[in-house]
Amino acid sequence: MDKNKSAEIIRIFPLLVYKTKVGLTDEERDILAKEIFEQETKSKKLLDEASSSAWTGDTKGFEFLYTNKKFEKLFNLISASIKKYTELLGINNEKIDFYYQRAWATISRKDGYIGKHKHSQSHISFAYYLKKDKHHGALNFHNESVQNEIAPMLFRSPSDDSRINDFFKPNYDNAKVATVYPQVDEIYIFPSKVVHSTAANKTTNERISISADISLIAKDSENLEHLLTPINRWMKF
Repeated sequence: MDKNKSAEIIRIFPLLVYKTKVGLTDEERDILAKEIFEQETKSKKLLDEASSSAWTGDTKGFEFLYTNKKFEKLFNLISASIKKYTELLGINNEKIDFYYQRAWATISRKDGYIGKHKHSQSHISFAYYLKKDKHHGALNFHNESVQNEIAPMLFRSPSDDSRINDFFKPNYDNAKVATVYPQVDEIYIFPSKVVHSTAANKTTNERISISADISLIAKDSENLEHLLTPINRWMKF
């Protein structure tokens, strides 16, 4: 009798990344892309910068993209997607106020990329793809916890250690990096604390993405220890 017939793997503590199409038309995306290119031009004139392979609006004076009327429809659609994401996490949206802290565009030209980072000052972040080549432009999520690494450094990348393949075969249960391949008009919503990066743009076409940081504020903090308290009860000094 096979004693292993009752054996099973129970997967717990998964990271959930919410992916969906936002729903802008080609014409609407072209208008927004034109506006972002104009922002880039204005920032370089103001700062007298040399041309670079990647431009990020949050460090160039364009970190409040949601205040631009041209982006109003986009952020209304994104806001609806964010609330669907939190509902799937079991959060009662009726008890929460959602705030965009900042939002910006990124332009990555040939060889441009965004290195590993996380957004520790917020709760939810996203990447929306306004313009990109269909077959290029990976988004990477980095596994800091490495829950299943039973021996230290066992799950190192094969590129770090040529002998590592002697000891384990990479899969989604032991991966240190999970890679997705976004398409135009797709959005990826995830916890801000998750380390992420983008692959280098290996095409001659610009890749334009829009990101934002979002905070969740309790509408009523009475007898509540966690979550930020209502902003209208704060005191500035």
